[in-house]
Formats: sequence, C-alpha cells, structure tokens
Amino acid sequence: MISDQLLFVLKLCLLAVLYLFFFRVVRAVWAELRPSPAVPVPPVSGAAPVPQPVKRGRKDRAAAATSKPKLVILEPAENAGRSFDLDGEVSIGRAAGCQVTLDDTYASQIHARVFARDNQWQIEDVGSTNGTWLNRHKVSGPMVVQRGDRIQIGNTVLEMQ
Repeated sequence: MISDQLLFVLKLCLLAVLYLFFFRVVRAVWAELRPSPAVPVPPVSGAAPVPQPVKRGRKDRAAAATSKPKLVILEPAENAGRSFDLDGEVSIGRAAGCQVTLDDTYASQIHARVFARDNQWQIEDVGSTNGTWLNRHKVSGPMVVQRGDRIQIGNTVLEMQ
C-alpha cells in the first residue's frame, strides 16, 4: 500500500504542476494581449545579411519603382491574391485591429509590423510565438524588405510587390 507520506508528496507534486500550467497559460495570454511597444527601435548593425530580391526585368522594375508597394498573399490558396497597400506602418496578425488581418492559427494576435525608415521598408517581429521569416531567414530585429521578398507568418506566405 501507499503510505500517507508518499500520498502527501504526490499531492504536492500534482498541485505544483497545476500551478505551473496555470502560470504558463496566464503568461501566454498576457503576451498576446500586451500592446506592441511604441518605442522606436534603432537600426541594427551587424544583423544577419539581408536576402537579395528576386531579379526582375527592366519593365517590371520601372513599374515597381513608380507604384506604391503592397503585400500580396501567395499561400494558403484560399487567400491567394489578397493584397494590402503599404502606407506608413502596417501591423500583421490575427487581431481585428491589424491592417493585414490573417486567418491563420499559427499567427499571433499582433505578429509583426512593416514600416518605412530611411527610405526603406523594414519588417520586425513583435514578440510572436512562432516567429516571422523573411526569405526563409528568421527575423530577429528590424530587417530590410524589398520588392520580391517573401514573408512567412505561420502558414501564410506574403510577397512584397
């Protein structure tokens, strides 16, 4: 039979596991609900190399230089073709307040932001759970985004055009 002391220790262990689980759930919810920081982030020197854009023809480059940049969903197929104009700062995520709203369970409420700085577009992960990827490189700090670059958030792939 199980002694009373062993039973008491097992009860304490179960209680500790329950409290740790509760703490983890509260922490995850808090991270999702916390607003993104409004403090400007200084440019990162020595960051990972920025991937080169897809090579385009002369006509494509001329048209791209004069048109307003936008993000176009490539995957999943049911959302392919949806586009979002880039104007100032754009937030990407599942929350209704995001300018680019994704129906993707692997995307955080506020997952990433795309913004203009020093005449360049940059992307930054804002503390998402699953990370943001630029041309298959994990985004760690602000990274320059150029036309033709692909951004992956969860199962959603966007291209900057």
